Amino acid sequence: MVTTLPAAVTAAQTGPRRAEVLDQVARLADLEESAVEQMRAEALGAPTRGVVAYGEYQTGGWWTTSLMNHSGDPHDVVIGDGRPRPTSLLEVMPATARFLDGLGLDFMYVRLARLEPHSYLWEHRDYAELSERGRHRLHVPLVTNPSAVLVTAGARVHMAAGSLWRLTPSQAHGVCNTTGPDRLHLIADVYADGAYEELADRPHLRDGDAADLPEMTSADRAGLLERAGQLAELGFTDAADQTLLRAFYAYALPEGGAYDLIAELHAGRRADADVCRWRAAKAHLLARP
Repeated sequence: MVTTLPAAVTAAQTGPRRAEVLDQVARLADLEESAVEQMRAEALGAPTRGVVAYGEYQTGGWWTTSLMNHSGDPHDVVIGDGRPRPTSLLEVMPATARFLDGLGLDFMYVRLARLEPHSYLWEHRDYAELSERGRHRLHVPLVTNPSAVLVTAGARVHMAAGSLWRLTPSQAHGVCNTTGPDRLHLIADVYADGAYEELADRPHLRDGDAADLPEMTSADRAGLLERAGQLAELGFTDAADQTLLRAFYAYALPEGGAYDLIAELHAGRRADADVCRWRAAKAHLLARP
């Protein structure tokens, strides 16, 4: 089901900033089209949409359901260390179960993740609450569209269907699906071992996978703060905050830059409680002291 990619496909083809991007997200292997089609059909036909979890990370619209976890309940979606077992959902998804078994990896957790149109997962880090142990996150895009992108290292990356991808979620990243349709990925968290290292020995990006975001100019910054300030003055503080949070997906900001913009907005309004709340959110979401 997995076809290893040739050594000729390398990061050398990918241009500026790609070494940093490649450290955080990359294709690992091509997948057999028939296997992807079977898994897609099973995922789309799943009897549950899942649950909305990690609400502080998102606008809403991010649904997950577990295929392998520690309880066997597909609605138990808060990931953790340990040896998982198939959930009742995976038991009725035989093609997906065969694919996972064929990888021969040491799984920590496996989920289906759906991101609806007009939805965002804000800039964050994962794994911070877990033990210090080598682990990696694999993505198999089943349903996607060009507006569904991962943002990391100052670039937008579209994780196209047909490949197995690796993400380093301990680095700051965010995801958006601006126009739809739904983005539906199979996501597997795995422990580092020899089987993983063999699978991941040729990470690469193809031309068109990643696009550098522009730097934010002083005029851009002033315009964003002005628009957000107008919304806040009208009482739409949530809309003001989200206007600035979405800057992460439009500009190559320094880590936590969108949260700093929100704190600056509220400092100008002398809304000290909001300043403290967003500074705490930045520390929490980016796993920083």
